[in-house]
Amino acid sequence: MAKLWCLLCIITLLQLSKPVISKREVTTPPPLPVLPLPSFSQLKWQERELIMFLHFGVNTFTDSEWGTGHENPAVFNPAGLNANQWVNVAAEAGFSLVILTAKHHDGFCLWPSKYTDHSVAKSPWKNGRGDVVQELVNAAGAHGGIDVGLYLSPWDRHDRRYGHDLQYNEYYLAQLQELLHKYGKVREIWFDGAKGSNVPNMSYYFSDWFSMVKELQSSINIFSDAGPDVRWVGNEMGFAGSTCWSTINRTSLSIGNGSIVNYLNAGDPKGTDWLPAECDVSIRKGWFWHKSESPKRLSTLLDIYYKSVGRNCVLLFNVPPNSTGLISENDVQRLREFRAAIDTIFSTNLAENCFVKASSQRGGKGGGFGPENVLDGDHLWTYWTPRDEDSEDSWIEFRCTDKLRFNVIRIQEAIGLGQRVKQHEVYVDGEKVAGGTTVGHKRLHRLEKGAVKGQIVRIKILRSRSVPLISSIGLHYDPFWHPEKI
Repeated sequence: MAKLWCLLCIITLLQLSKPVISKREVTTPPPLPVLPLPSFSQLKWQERELIMFLHFGVNTFTDSEWGTGHENPAVFNPAGLNANQWVNVAAEAGFSLVILTAKHHDGFCLWPSKYTDHSVAKSPWKNGRGDVVQELVNAAGAHGGIDVGLYLSPWDRHDRRYGHDLQYNEYYLAQLQELLHKYGKVREIWFDGAKGSNVPNMSYYFSDWFSMVKELQSSINIFSDAGPDVRWVGNEMGFAGSTCWSTINRTSLSIGNGSIVNYLNAGDPKGTDWLPAECDVSIRKGWFWHKSESPKRLSTLLDIYYKSVGRNCVLLFNVPPNSTGLISENDVQRLREFRAAIDTIFSTNLAENCFVKASSQRGGKGGGFGPENVLDGDHLWTYWTPRDEDSEDSWIEFRCTDKLRFNVIRIQEAIGLGQRVKQHEVYVDGEKVAGGTTVGHKRLHRLEKGAVKGQIVRIKILRSRSVPLISSIGLHYDPFWHPEKI
């Protein structure tokens, strides 16, 4: 009897010790990316949204835009130069990267280059021992939140080697090496094809230059008409096309080719290269400081913002230091107004208090891709996406308890998995109020007829490259927008 009892105990213990198999929740994977994709450094660049350009040099003292190359270095003497002021102004206005004209077309170098005597070393500023590039690097480093970029003009109106392909390309490449070796991390380097008429025929070895840049600083972004990391938008007014793809075919691009500006402006939905656009424009009429000029009106700057950042681009905003070596107070004040206006418009998202629903969602309820993701703080890696079979004619909708009054609609895509939206429309209480093609990192619709009131806001994705990935949506009120006065 005792043996039987022991046997029953053993059987019971074995049954109790059997592993319990539970059903584990399996997370729905994200959809496949749509190529091409941005690099890590391109994503970081896109998230900046605003970059400051500093045009500064001998032109600042000669009241010129394009110097002749024959300027006496003695004219350069910014007695009150304070790069800390430049950096503080940039930070206060929301710029995280400052690009300096280390050398403009006149060939005068803002650092003591050992390859030429046409530089600050021959100027009276700091008795020839000054270095503007180093001043900016030091100021940015001390601030901690500002990065540095550099522009080295390919066209050089001073150097006698210009027009002799081999000799000048060696000279230019040597100066590139100087800048990228000596001054630490450079986040963006700027190239263009600008040159005047009746100048010596000159072939730039861009491929050699770009290869050297990437060898010296692999995380840098290279800007030019043809990239390879950032492309020119095709004008100097700061406006992108109403259709603006970050994708384009680099084989169709060449630097200094005026016939491709429309292609640069719009990009290409079938493009094989991720090459987003940068919109360059000056706060004043000119690029260099001129005593006779004043900053553009706030309404103009806001219009530029909506047509650059609001059309999937980064805005490169030129703010030229004056002959004292400071950013002029009227420019500083205009930038303060600009920053305050942007904060006023976008600090409040009226959609946050609304109920959000969608036509469908990947993985169903709880799958991780629900419409609530468009209201979180992550504008890149969390998103709403419909089921694969609903890639077109899908929608996301906000239902609000009270009527909202707004005049700006913000839509953002999760571009880390590719740019997708081809066509979209926005409806308020069943009435269409806005529509467009591309979205990309950010699309801002400032309503043409002014503010609207409504309780139901629906955004329809009519056409898309694979399923759309909408990372963020905002409804905002812009008190500075008065279309009836235009």
